[in-house]
Amino acid sequence: MRVALGQYAADYSASEQKLSGLEDDQSSIHYPTVFLFIGDEAGQAIEPMIRSNELKWDNNAGVIYLHVSSGEASSVESAAKVMRVTMNGLSKDKGDNKSVRKDIALHFREDGRYLVDLNRALRQVSDTIADYGRLYASFDRLHLAVITRVDDPMNVLVPEISLLAQSIFLQLFKSVQMDLYGLINEREQSETFGYAGAAGIGFLRELEGMQRLDYSYSANLQVTSDGLSVPVVHKQSPLFDLVYILSDRNERGITTLNGMLDNYEIICHILLLKNRRRKDAQQVSNDGSYNNSSFRNSLMSESGRQGFVSAGLAKVKRPSYSIALTVLYHFFEQLAARLQAVPELAGKEKLAYFGLDAETMEARAAQIVPSDDHLADMSGLLTSGVRYEQLRRMSLREAETALFGEGCEAFFRKHFTDAAGIRLGELKAADELRRILDRNKKDQPQIGFYQVSEWTDENEPGSVLNAVHGRIRDLSREIALAQDELERTAEMRVEDLKFQRLPFMDKQNLRSFIRLFFDTVYRMKWQLLRLETELALYRRFAGELERLHEEYRMRVEQMIALGTELKAASLQSIRSADDYIGQNIFDYYERVTDSVMKDIEEKRGASAFFEERCMGNMTELLEQGDTALLERLIDVCRKHLLSAEPFTHSFEEELLLRANVSVAYSNRKALTRDELFRQLYRTLEDNAAINIRLLDYTHEHRYEEKYLFGDRDSEFIRYALGVDETSRIYKLGCVHEKRSSGVEKLNLMGGFHLEDLMYYRNGKVYYETYLQNGYEFHSIDPAVLPELR
Repeated sequence: MRVALGQYAADYSASEQKLSGLEDDQSSIHYPTVFLFIGDEAGQAIEPMIRSNELKWDNNAGVIYLHVSSGEASSVESAAKVMRVTMNGLSKDKGDNKSVRKDIALHFREDGRYLVDLNRALRQVSDTIADYGRLYASFDRLHLAVITRVDDPMNVLVPEISLLAQSIFLQLFKSVQMDLYGLINEREQSETFGYAGAAGIGFLRELEGMQRLDYSYSANLQVTSDGLSVPVVHKQSPLFDLVYILSDRNERGITTLNGMLDNYEIICHILLLKNRRRKDAQQVSNDGSYNNSSFRNSLMSESGRQGFVSAGLAKVKRPSYSIALTVLYHFFEQLAARLQAVPELAGKEKLAYFGLDAETMEARAAQIVPSDDHLADMSGLLTSGVRYEQLRRMSLREAETALFGEGCEAFFRKHFTDAAGIRLGELKAADELRRILDRNKKDQPQIGFYQVSEWTDENEPGSVLNAVHGRIRDLSREIALAQDELERTAEMRVEDLKFQRLPFMDKQNLRSFIRLFFDTVYRMKWQLLRLETELALYRRFAGELERLHEEYRMRVEQMIALGTELKAASLQSIRSADDYIGQNIFDYYERVTDSVMKDIEEKRGASAFFEERCMGNMTELLEQGDTALLERLIDVCRKHLLSAEPFTHSFEEELLLRANVSVAYSNRKALTRDELFRQLYRTLEDNAAINIRLLDYTHEHRYEEKYLFGDRDSEFIRYALGVDETSRIYKLGCVHEKRSSGVEKLNLMGGFHLEDLMYYRNGKVYYETYLQNGYEFHSIDPAVLPELR
């Protein structure tokens, strides 16, 4: 059941995200952009970044993705937008990794075909960008994002590949802004424990050297079609405009929710922030937009040393997953309430529903006990020849024995008692009760298993079972009284009976006595048999009612258990919703569900939800099992409730409606609008924790800028921009996008250096140990690298 609920909620959430995303405005990037992935491992980022950019950038068709690899990586899906340069054989000594990074650099320099292939690919990229020129607002600058894993040995070629790309692109553009994104995957280092950390530190040490103010590079990297080499020169300055370090663990040391996928999306957001085309109305507005020069200058220490940057991203959206489960629960509870909400019937009407009212039971008894008309047949019994005068002073019992012996008892037993017993034995109370219920269910569909369960529960006041038990007690008393009266009558003397006696007419008097005797004593026995038969019927049906109660109680308990499961799933989803504040969801959607259901009932009738096109017969569904009922609930909820107008609100509208829901004063868990906004703002901030762990959270050169991606005119964005405006120590801006699906927050933090990283502290020990044991990580003289701090 939990799997089915999870699948239902996930499917609804995905469909809603797709629908609401269609209504979002897509942003445009201002200048052409190239993503350059260096190394086999970096290829894993390509597909996720393509998907992210397709969703967010309306001119994503012109974005180029170039992957330079050794060809030894696990298969990466190919895409039309991806160009690849595969340097087969670059790492020749696969079995020995003591100098793999150094060997890659040496082979790259010694074998000219690698440069030829790289030149050809980069020029093809340049031509392709030119073909897509119409998609961009300006062709003056190109944004080049270099992406690599810090522990990938191919990143030893980052300077050569990056500078070659920059030099070729500068033939088409006035300037190239080049940033590097170093990815640290700390989770995957268990298999290559130690070495991966050492290799990562080796690259970061080289990277720090590339970012020094006096860094320079010169090499023959460009190759003409005739095979001539052309020098590429980088004069003294940092190689990259900015360097971003992103790990799969955040600054609290916690693994990020989606691992590296979060970092891929962060890169796309940073590129959009730096290279976004503004709408005309925003050109003159002071919207706290991103300024790359200002940000870069803020990372510079007094010594002129430039700091690294990291980032964190948080997203909030309409909590569709929780909404789906909450609405399903409230829909179920509303159905249950409707099934229980039947006008209370009087006791006689309840008995009649089960065919146990007095009239029906008497008729049933009359069908079982032979008619008292047959008592007249007893007058044909032969007598012993005793004269009336001999009977006068006898009791009626003695007179019966003297006249008939046991003949009367035998006749009554055969024609009445035994006949009634046979008919009673043939009665199948269970089948008859079910036939009556089946017939009445059709005639009175408003009465269902809830009522049957309650009315057959002896612990419920006014139940049918209690009434039947009461009737059993009454009949038992009546039978006892009838037996006493019969006993007293049998002890009467014959002469005490009142009938006309004629002098000297003994035979006539005897016949008159016999007639009166049968009409008195055996009529009383017949009436007693009727009472006993009726008592037996009631007892038989009482037992069936108890069995019926167990059956229908199981149906009620099924409903209670399912309701408990649905409520638990709803509340759990609300509690665990990491991307959204769950406050007020339960209360608000209880009202929304009730309102939608009432609207449907007004249009289609009070029993709309129990028609065959909706839920149909709930009892039959319960008999089929919880799975069948849950599937029908989910189907009806998706088709008839979640498709209704109240569930089509945008993120902002839904948030405001839920924030403004009026709740009971005693409900301390419900939030006001400002409280909900405050919690939502705090959640965004907490979830946008920087994806790198530093030794000192408040390091000396820490500089932060934070940006909201959403509709600047929305109430929440206005609240967020103004909530701590006078006290905040960081810059807060907004990337204005008209969107209905949600709000995102990108936190940028820079100014830290290599020695500030926990990753550096942990990996430095391995780096030094591997060096001491003959490993070589660098193709340049280690003496020219920055000192280990």
